[in-house]
Amino acid sequence: MIQNLHVRKKEENRFLLNRRQRKLVTSIVAAILLLGVVVVGALLDEDRIATNLIARNLAPSFDHLFGTDWLGRDMFARTIMGLSLSVKVGLIGAIGSTSIALILGMAAATMGKVADRIISWLIDLFLSVPHLVTLILIAFTLGGGFKGIVMGLVLTHWPSLARVIRAEVMQIRSAEYVQISKQLGKSRGWIAVHHILPHLTPQILIGFMLMFPHVILHESAVTFIGLGLSPHEPAIGIILSESMRYLSAGMWWLAFFPGLCLLMIVQTFDRIGENLRILLDPTKSND
Repeated sequence: MIQNLHVRKKEENRFLLNRRQRKLVTSIVAAILLLGVVVVGALLDEDRIATNLIARNLAPSFDHLFGTDWLGRDMFARTIMGLSLSVKVGLIGAIGSTSIALILGMAAATMGKVADRIISWLIDLFLSVPHLVTLILIAFTLGGGFKGIVMGLVLTHWPSLARVIRAEVMQIRSAEYVQISKQLGKSRGWIAVHHILPHLTPQILIGFMLMFPHVILHESAVTFIGLGLSPHEPAIGIILSESMRYLSAGMWWLAFFPGLCLLMIVQTFDRIGENLRILLDPTKSND
């Protein structure tokens, strides 16, 4: 009986190890693919999307995998360049929003009741309004373009992560080893660097990865309605917005392939974030 239990336990551990390894490999492959999209998009020359009226409105083929648009521009090159641009904008927005969440979350939990009340009220205020509405208002106020959309993304996606960080910091600061450090005369900065930040690293990393797809989608949505990136940029939102007027003419590929690629990029980031959550959380790994 005991031997059977040991054998079963070994089999469960082997299965768990293989499961964690599969998720790790999947995350690495997905990250490489995303990096490849960014690199290829950055290396593509502007001549690849130059106007060519002779080859306009061509359906997908081996010469033009995603077809061409009404100006004869290669849709595959435009889509890759648009995805690369969206990832860059999403990276800036997610980093900025994560930084705000970290600063405000730690401040709410460590700077007294007054700061906690103010920051908690600010978090509730932002969470009470949909991200997209606030993002549109900020982007419109700043005149749109790259600056407007980036600032809007940075200032609208931090509240949920800030609330998580605040709760984590409040739990950590009541731990016994933190209380001992206080009794030994350690400063708040020393405690934050040596005790709080190391415990927050998994939450920050996972929150950043899960925030990324939302940032990309919201950037594309705002650009789609004309308040985001400049129409001269090969952004996915601009491509989708321009293609709407040609769908009735049967040029389905103008919106289908860019939209599908955007969905795949978003799902890939979301999957990486979920895998990291399982890999970094021991309680999740046993589910």
